[in-house]
Amino acid sequence: MDSFAELAARILGTEPRLGPVRLVAIDGPSGAGKSWFADRLAKAADVPVVHTDDLLDGWEDQFTFWPRLEEQVLEPLRRGRPATYLRYLWHRRAFGGVPVIVEPAAAVLIEGVTSARRAIRPELSYSIFVTAPAELRWRRVLARDGSDDVAYRAYLERWRAAEDEHFAAEATAAHVDLVVDGAAEGSGEGYERL
Repeated sequence: MDSFAELAARILGTEPRLGPVRLVAIDGPSGAGKSWFADRLAKAADVPVVHTDDLLDGWEDQFTFWPRLEEQVLEPLRRGRPATYLRYLWHRRAFGGVPVIVEPAAAVLIEGVTSARRAIRPELSYSIFVTAPAELRWRRVLARDGSDDVAYRAYLERWRAAEDEHFAAEATAAHVDLVVDGAAEGSGEGYERL
C-alpha cells in the first residue's frame, strides 16, 4: 500500500503549472471514492480541496460547470490570488451559504468528475484517477445520497452513462499520473494503486 504522505511529498516536489499553484486533479466516476481520497491527500499535504460538485448548478450541469470553475477558482489562483465561490445547495437548488475562500497554496486539489479533462491537463502538476467496480459505486452513491426511488435512479443512470461517454472520449485514465483502486480497504494512511 502506498502512503498519502509519500504522495503529498511527490506532488509538492512537482513544478507549479497554474501560475504559482500546483493544481492536482482527482477524477473518476461517481461513487469511486474520489472525495475520500482527496480529503486524505489534502490532510497529508496540508492543502485545500475544491469539490466540483459544489460548483454544479444541479443535475443538468454535469459537464457545463467548467466556466464557473475557471472564473471563480482557476483564474484567481492562476494569478496568485484567493479564489472565492458559493457552494450549490442541492436541497435549495441554488448557490448560497457562506462563501468558500481558497488561498493560492503550494497545491490545490480539484476533486470531481471531469476534473482532469483535456482542457486543464497542461496546467495540472499531477492527476489521479480513482476507480471502483460499477456495482460498488452504485451502492455507495445510493448510501451517500439516501435515495433509491425511481426518479433518482433515472437521474443516476443518465449521469453514469454520460460519465462513461466522457471518460471514453477523453481517455482520462490513460492520461493521468496515477490510477487508484477506490474499492481497496484503506486505513486512511494509504491507498492501492492500479
